[in-house]
Amino acid sequence: MPPSTPAEAKPAAPLRQELRSAFDAVPDDVRRRWTELRELVLETAAQTDGVGAVSESLKWGEPSFAVRSGTPIRLGWKPSSPGIVRLLVHCQTDLVARWRDLYGETLTFEGTRAIVLPLVGKLPREELTHCIAMALTYKRR
Repeated sequence: MPPSTPAEAKPAAPLRQELRSAFDAVPDDVRRRWTELRELVLETAAQTDGVGAVSESLKWGEPSFAVRSGTPIRLGWKPSSPGIVRLLVHCQTDLVARWRDLYGETLTFEGTRAIVLPLVGKLPREELTHCIAMALTYKRR
C-alpha cells in the first residue's frame, strides 16, 4: 500500500474550468467531500509506483480521474440520495467485489461499481487509499 502521511501531502492542482463548474453545481457539503476525495485520488496517484499522470475530466457530468495503468475513478452525487457521495469505477471490473472482501466491515458498497460515503464524518483514509491505488493500477495486475 502506498505511504500516506499528512506531511507528504501537497495541495492539489487547481481545478480546470470544466471541473470547477461541476464542483460549483453541487451543494457545499458535497463540494467539500468531493474536494477531499479528489485530493486523496491525486495524492494516492502521486505516491503509487507506476501510475503516472492523472487526466481529470467530466464523464456524465461528474469528475473523473483516469490513468493509463488503471480504470477510471469517478465521483458521484445525486439529489435523490443527498446525504451520500459515491466513488465509482467501471462496473465490469472486479474491484468492488475485491474491496468487499477486504473492507466489507468498514466500507459500504453499491452494486458492482461504487463505494458509498456519507457527507459528514471522517473518511476511512487508509481503506480508501488502498482501494484507490487498486483502481489506479488495475491494468497492471
